[in-house]
Amino acid sequence: MPATAEAKPRAAAGFSTKPPISRLLTATTSSGTSTKGRTALQEALEFVREGDVLVVTRIDRLARSLRDLQNIVHDLQAKGVHLSATEQPIDTGSAAGKAFLGMLGVFGEFETAIRRERQLEGIAAAKAKGGVYKGRKSVQTRDLLEQIAAAVAAGEKKAAVAERLGIGRATLYRALETLKESGRI
Repeated sequence: MPATAEAKPRAAAGFSTKPPISRLLTATTSSGTSTKGRTALQEALEFVREGDVLVVTRIDRLARSLRDLQNIVHDLQAKGVHLSATEQPIDTGSAAGKAFLGMLGVFGEFETAIRRERQLEGIAAAKAKGGVYKGRKSVQTRDLLEQIAAAVAAGEKKAAVAERLGIGRATLYRALETLKESGRI
């Protein structure tokens, strides 16, 4: 649906009503529960100017805490910037979009709190069975680190290394960081 009255005739004539993308920033990993350390987000918030629209795929990828979401939206509004989500009916340029944004923010924070409660219950149950809760075993074995170091040294693409070894890309990048810190690559 077009966001402005000017855009309606363009849409009726079959023209795109979407504004051109002037800069595309992507982030494949994030802390999820905090905006701290999210450089792509900070860069996007610094880049946007009055009249811009910050487009995200989903609001839960932007912020999981209602406070962070409210702060981001407040900062955007102060700059005259709208927020839009491609997979959700959110556009802070409309009253309905603002209302839906608030509801999603509340549900997102609720979901995070429930997940944390379940995690703490699981930890308590593990401790009650005996022993000390130590978390999940690390997949970064010496053998895995050696395989990664050899593959990277041979010039193999990181995505191919992760797939061949049956690990996620995030695990691969953590292993690479471990190898760099130890001076092995």
